[in-house]
Amino acid sequence: MFDTKFAIVLREDLAVWQKLNVTAFLTSGIVAQFPEIIGEPYRDRAGNLFNPLSIQPVIVLSADGPTLVAIHRRALERGVTTSAYVEEMFATGHDVANRAVFAEFAPDDARMVGIALRAEKKLIDKITKGARMHA
Repeated sequence: MFDTKFAIVLREDLAVWQKLNVTAFLTSGIVAQFPEIIGEPYRDRAGNLFNPLSIQPVIVLSADGPTLVAIHRRALERGVTTSAYVEEMFATGHDVANRAVFAEFAPDDARMVGIALRAEKKLIDKITKGARMHA
């Protein structure tokens, strides 16, 4: 149904609260990059209005640290803009601090804990090679 794939890859050793937090933040970045993936508002039978959701399924994968680094590198090499979360962002409390700590690292030394990307299906499959469905 979709020519693209929306995938999130999480480092497998994170605590559950960290996985949920990172997933939420990374999803918001993809939605900001591709606002067309947001559908129409929902209404229940009583007429209550609810926020629209993504029209595209999100695949959540997990990987060990070295595999996540490789996924990050492959995305950069292929020019795919991603949402990324580094470990040091857990210690900050707001967006300005998140961006400041993120800017302290380069791809070769970033302690990546999560990455989200959306692109053509085959490209996402190549980039995320080595990750597995999150259990």
